[in-house]
Amino acid sequence: MSRIVVTALGTLGDLHPMIAIGLELRQRGHDVVFVTHQVYQSKIKALGFEFHSMRPDFTAMNDSQEMARMMDLKTGQEYMVCKWANPSLRDMYTDLLNVAKNADFIFSGEGVIATPLVAEKLGMKWASSAMVPMGFFSVYDPPVLAAFPNLAKLIKFGPIINKAIVNFAKLVSNSWAEPIRQLRHELGLSSINYNPFIDNKKYSPYLVIALFSSVIGQRQPDWPENTIIAGFTFYDGTQGGAELTPELKQFLDKGEPPIVFTLGSAAVMDGGNFYHESIKAVKQLNRRAVLLIGKNPPPENLSQDIIAVDYAPYSQIFQKACAIVHQGGIGTTAQALRAGRPTLIMPYSHDQPDNAARVERLGTSRTIPRKEYFAKRVALELNVLLENPSYANKAMEIRKIIQAENGVEVACDAIEKQLEII
Repeated sequence: MSRIVVTALGTLGDLHPMIAIGLELRQRGHDVVFVTHQVYQSKIKALGFEFHSMRPDFTAMNDSQEMARMMDLKTGQEYMVCKWANPSLRDMYTDLLNVAKNADFIFSGEGVIATPLVAEKLGMKWASSAMVPMGFFSVYDPPVLAAFPNLAKLIKFGPIINKAIVNFAKLVSNSWAEPIRQLRHELGLSSINYNPFIDNKKYSPYLVIALFSSVIGQRQPDWPENTIIAGFTFYDGTQGGAELTPELKQFLDKGEPPIVFTLGSAAVMDGGNFYHESIKAVKQLNRRAVLLIGKNPPPENLSQDIIAVDYAPYSQIFQKACAIVHQGGIGTTAQALRAGRPTLIMPYSHDQPDNAARVERLGTSRTIPRKEYFAKRVALELNVLLENPSYANKAMEIRKIIQAENGVEVACDAIEKQLEII
């Protein structure tokens, strides 16, 4: 069978869907190698995969100030590209090249900006992943831009205006691509006349796999022709034996379904007032709650109706909730949709405002800006979600669609078709 390099850059929300696919490819007999940040080495090796580190490392996972810079609403995207990824572009290229030259195929996360260069240099086939609909920057289904949220008000005016919005995004980010253009020149690769962060030419010319459900993003005329929508691919540790703690199981069993509050794997490092105001809101509603707090210190003097734990597999805890409050990361969003529970989303940056807008349009969710996340407003929003049965009914309807999809199987079938014609 084939030796396949799976590479990803960023948070666990970027890595976990790739792990799900890696597990299935290995089950089908392929030799799967992961190339990603050093910080994920123990996770990858514990699953029995060959691991190779790729720079830059994701030190923000253990640095709250760095994470805050990356998650900033206005400047987070530019910071991640220009101050974090671009300065390590040559190292990223070298790390990936050294592994890929002994492989048959690369399956790449969208943020790995070195993959197109490595694949072109080696003359090898590769596939792109698209984790979120906004990655396509379609004029027919335009994204909500985190740094310019007011532009979303213009979307209703149609493709002509939307094209202007997309062109504006290209203009703003065009200078970010200069290190890529320079490295391509040094490597003797062809020059590019497009924006490799916005234009769809950034994706593989062979295969693009959209790893999200069609309920939040349907194929558009300006997507790459070689795109397939596979559906969400799920991994949250349960395949490795992760379970709810006995304390949490006992809490869940002794009362009504709680509200679950979480900030995913990245935003939790920059929690701000989220947990403090959430506790106040829960008390106003006289509801039970589970706080997933990561490495943050446990809140003091919690009542018997509120429990704080560092982590719980979303596939196990979300289905036991009456509602979920989260940051809008695509991994958390996918798990909440699969659980069939209404959500309140407080987006930070990047794709999160767009994800929030999409699930709100589905009728399963409401959105609250981070700057307005205070107990009184949170309680009001949650009361609407919990008292209006349309949210729960719609969430269960979407749940059936998500559970009928098999993103892992569709994605792996598509990759194997590419392997057949190498």
